[in-house]
Formats: sequence, structure tokens, C-alpha cells
Amino acid sequence: MSRPSTYAYPRAALTVDCVVFGFDEAELKVLLIQRGLAPFKGRWALPGGFVRVDETLDDAARRELAEETGLTNVFLEQLYTFGAVKRDPRERVVSVAYYALVKLAGAHTRAATDAADARWFPISKPPRPAFDHAGILALALARLRGKLRWQPIGFELLPEKFTLSQLQHLYEAVLGVTLDKRNFRKRVLDLGLLVPLRETHMAGAHRPAQLFRFDPEKYARLARRGFHFEL
Repeated sequence: MSRPSTYAYPRAALTVDCVVFGFDEAELKVLLIQRGLAPFKGRWALPGGFVRVDETLDDAARRELAEETGLTNVFLEQLYTFGAVKRDPRERVVSVAYYALVKLAGAHTRAATDAADARWFPISKPPRPAFDHAGILALALARLRGKLRWQPIGFELLPEKFTLSQLQHLYEAVLGVTLDKRNFRKRVLDLGLLVPLRETHMAGAHRPAQLFRFDPEKYARLARRGFHFEL
């Protein structure tokens, strides 16, 4: 009978942390959980936790999101690995960070497991998070801003049906700039990826605005032919 493998060197613990972005037509938001356990009990932090020995990193990230916030079936992409020696006061911990994009209209969050609360904060005014999560959040925001211009990931933050104004407000909120309305709409429509709908949306006292939806199948076909999404 073979003996289990042993290691000559101690091993670092492995965790996942998730930066979850949402958008509500006015501003970009980030979802944080309030820690119910030490260290940093009572402080706000990114959802996350330790990786089990029998699961992949992606599975661990999705499990932790579901357990701590109630979110499932969201856009999730690996971001970066953080391994500063003293980033966690408990022990040597290496964290693989992810960022997620959520449609706020259909998102129902709840705190669970070791999270005392789960709450959305404006990306411009988040509380000072625990651990090194401020750096993780900053890198995730930079990644989102970069990819928004050359991949259609912004539609993961919008409802299925949206107006061109909502789309422009999303880009302005994420990029932190003011865009020219006429030029933005021309560039978006010239891509040929929006399907106009026979529906309108009433916002305040303004005239009804036409609704559109993004066509992911058409984008996939064009991408296979070398098409580049660029805004």
C-alpha cells in the first residue's frame, strides 16, 4: 500500500476573492460583504474564501459568491493573483482574484455563511476594505475600463432591453468621462450589433426612447471572422 505524498516545504493557503460590479443607470457600484468573523470583524471586504482541495478555482469563486451573497449565474473572469507575504494576518495566503458583472435589475443579494451583511456601494465612495482588497478593487476597475472599449462586456451590466441613453450612461460611469451623444450613438449603431425593438421606455417627462437588445450570436459569428469590437 502506497504512502501519501509528503512535502519538504510548508504550503501557503489558497483563496479566491471576487470584485462584483453592478450598474443602476446612474453609477457603477461594487458589492461588499461585512465580515462576521476575525480578522477584521465588522469591516467590509470582497466576497471570497478558501479554496477546497477538490474544486477548481472557478468553482471556488462561484461557490463563494453563492454562499456569501446569493449570486449565481453571473459573468465571471479571472483577474490576477495576489501573493504579498503578509497580506493576511492569519497565515501565508495567496489569493486568486476574479471580477464579476451583474445585472442589478434581477440581482437578489443576501448575506450568508460568515458574512454579516452584503451591500452595494458606489464605486466612487466605497468604505475602506479589509486586507489588501482596496488594491484588488482598483485593479479590477482598471481591467473593466480597458476591456469595455474592445469587448462587449458592458452589456452584462445592462438589462436585456435598454435605451441608447442607458448604454451611454454605463460607458460614462465606468470610464469616468463625458461622451458626445451624437458621436457615441453613431459609433454604437455602426457596429451593427444592436437589434431595435418595437418597444419604448419612458423616463421622466422626456419623450419615449426606443429600446434595443444586444445580439451575442451575431457578435460571436463576426468575432470568428476577425471582427474587432471597439468603442
